[in-house]
Amino acid sequence: MFAPVTALYAALLGLLIVLLAIRVTMLRRRYRVGVGCGDNDALRLAIRVHANAIEYIPISLLLLLALELNGGPYWLLHVSGITLVAARLLHAWGLSRSAGTSFGRSSGTALTWLIIMALAVINIVRFAILA
Repeated sequence: MFAPVTALYAALLGLLIVLLAIRVTMLRRRYRVGVGCGDNDALRLAIRVHANAIEYIPISLLLLLALELNGGPYWLLHVSGITLVAARLLHAWGLSRSAGTSFGRSSGTALTWLIIMALAVINIVRFAILA
């Protein structure tokens, strides 16, 4: 079985996760903090941005993969993948700038939740039709 569409978006989001991890590592070195955040707000925020990506990206990609493997239309896979990448970039940018409310954080969160819910519902409907 092949899943080239999911592979593309998994690769892009994998790069994002690594970039966010590198940012955490650089801040750990700068502030000499091996574990935790050392009560440093910049490091705490960078850790949270990375953790949030780790929390939401895997389930999103799993739902995208399920849809692709079950014959979902390529246009829908790409719309979902592009929206997911945009959502995660917006969220990382918005939360990195401020721990408070921001356009990037709010819109990134909303788009991520929308994609997860849409992919979940589409997979359920396709199961009901195909089963």
